[in-house]
Amino acid sequence: MSVTLEDPIEIGGLELDNRLYRAPLLEHAGNGEDAVEIMVNELEPSAEGGVGLIMQGAMPVRSGEGCAAPRMTFADDPEFVHGLSPVPEAVHRHGGHIFAQLGHGGIRSLETWHGGYRQRCRTTDSRQSPSCPGSGRWRTDSADGVRLNVLSTEEVYELADDIGQSARYAIEAGYDGIHIAGATMSIFQQFASPFYNNRDDEFGGSLSGRTRFFEVVHDAIRAEIGDRPLTTKVPAETEAPWWIRSHLSLADGIEICRMLEEFGYDAVVPVTETPFWDQSIIKGEFPERAWEDEQFEDGYAEAFGGELRYRVVKAAAKFSATGNEFEPGWNEEFCRRVRAHVDIPVLQVGGIRDREQIDRLLGSGACDMVGMGRPFYAEPRLAARILEDDTSEVLCENCNNCIPPQVTGATGICRTPEVLRQRGEQKKAGAYERDNDP
Repeated sequence: MSVTLEDPIEIGGLELDNRLYRAPLLEHAGNGEDAVEIMVNELEPSAEGGVGLIMQGAMPVRSGEGCAAPRMTFADDPEFVHGLSPVPEAVHRHGGHIFAQLGHGGIRSLETWHGGYRQRCRTTDSRQSPSCPGSGRWRTDSADGVRLNVLSTEEVYELADDIGQSARYAIEAGYDGIHIAGATMSIFQQFASPFYNNRDDEFGGSLSGRTRFFEVVHDAIRAEIGDRPLTTKVPAETEAPWWIRSHLSLADGIEICRMLEEFGYDAVVPVTETPFWDQSIIKGEFPERAWEDEQFEDGYAEAFGGELRYRVVKAAAKFSATGNEFEPGWNEEFCRRVRAHVDIPVLQVGGIRDREQIDRLLGSGACDMVGMGRPFYAEPRLAARILEDDTSEVLCENCNNCIPPQVTGATGICRTPEVLRQRGEQKKAGAYERDNDP
């Protein structure tokens, strides 16, 4: 039976009003006194627009470790996380639901790539050994001599327990479920990928062994939150450059999804990418305007460790963009094949940009739910327009100029004048209004 965007869907016993979700984005709220205000201002408009589910941006589970970008919100302090309760309350006021995304950057953490952060660590004698699953070639950053902490078997279990504790804090704060940052070069992907993981204990070797981290995290979370919804992203490194011999194939990704269903995860979000944090994650145009914006130049230099490195990183990003042009629904094949092997909901994200495409994906059985990320930067109340008009298209131009400033801690917002002008016109025309708006 064919489903539509407006049809409800159940994930882990939680019924959602429709099949549109806001994919995780960086809120850059931090852990200060203004964190709640920032998150409410960022997320409540999506609930007002009627989106079925909001995935809040990733929260690292250990203070001072595993933070992949500036001003992420740590989730290891129960008092602080409980204080985030106004965020789910704001979403619930509009009949929406929200999952807290939990994660750990591993090798991608600030300690390995953010020059200013490393310098501050040296000044304050703070820990500067990012945790990672593998060893061998992943021992140091050759430019700065950053020593990686290869987790022992015992430490892997300790990390899983910390994730479980953070999940409990979030549920106690009123979040409806937990979403794991299982891809985008997170520590979960690093455990699963043969490119990073060359362990010889129970967490290495075969695909089953490399996926075991997902299993122990599942068990740790279930011990804390019971049968509340638990979902995760799942990577397939099909976009890996030709010279990368060991990586997660599409077949590997499908098998991981099948194993996750056996472990007890309630839904999966299959995504294709490379083993790196590069343009394959977002696809689309090279954001020239953002890289050349004078208001962020000092922030780029501080983040990458100097003007020269900033220019090198920019050049590398431009080269990466040449092989990662925008593709509508670029995870469709992966999702469609996963859905043929599992009975839990399969959520698709990546390059979904108009209602016709959404209707085709859901109607053909490619996935059970569709998500968008960057388009919500351009139109915070986008859901109202997508749900109301079956000919609607997003205003987002896939220019990616919202992304680079985030390495400086800047808020992820649309800065493209033409898109902002069109949003203003849509607002004046009442496109973002709903019947139950006050």
